[in-house]
Order: sequence, then C-alpha cells, then structure tokens
Amino acid sequence: MIVHTILYVADQNRSMEYYKYLLGMEPTLNVPGMTEFKLNKDHILGLMPESGIKRLLGEKIPDPAKGNGIPRAELYLRVSRPEPYFDRAIKLNSPELSPMQERDWGDRACYIMDPDGHIIAFATLPPDL
Repeated sequence: MIVHTILYVADQNRSMEYYKYLLGMEPTLNVPGMTEFKLNKDHILGLMPESGIKRLLGEKIPDPAKGNGIPRAELYLRVSRPEPYFDRAIKLNSPELSPMQERDWGDRACYIMDPDGHIIAFATLPPDL
C-alpha cells in the first residue's frame, strides 16, 4: 500500500517552497494543481490548491479556503534527527507550538504550524526502526 497525504493549500507555489526547504528535498512532481514529495517508498505528501479540490468535488464539500489558519490536519513525521527540521521551520518563521521534549508516549517531539495552519510534528524514530 502506498499512502498519499494531500494537504489543501492556499498558494501551491508558496507551500512548495516552504516544504522543499523544511523537508530538505525537491518535489518529485510539481505541476499546476499538485506538488508531491516522496517521503519514503510508501508515503507521498501532496500539496493541492484549495481551489483545485473545490473544482473537483464542487458543492459536496465546504470551501477549504474558509478554514485557513485553523488547524485541519497534523503531519507526524518520525525522523532520525528531528532538530534540523525544527531549526529549518523556525528559519521559515513557522509558529513554534511546542518545543522538542519527551512525550508521554515515549517520543521526543516538537510541533510547528505551516502557512496554511496544518500542524507538523517532528519526532524521534523508535530505537528499533
């Protein structure tokens, strides 16, 4: 199974540049209507303009643009070294929601917010992975 997580964004180019720097990788696809980053062999992060999903699904969904700045999704990314990601997020002026610290569930994790209000956590990989 391959998972595609697609975030609806107000400005595709702005979000592409943001995630390109934040993740430290180039998009694998960047065409009008969709930008994709291959996070690993089984997970792709997509960025789709809010207007694109609204055109696709029409009146069957509320207008995503009306939810801008309101947390609507969380990306919880486990990485070997979360600190560089957090540092890049701060350089991008991402709001720091919670600093790197030990969590009740055993991870060390920090939380930031992207320009569209999506919550992003960078956490440590479990020792056995």
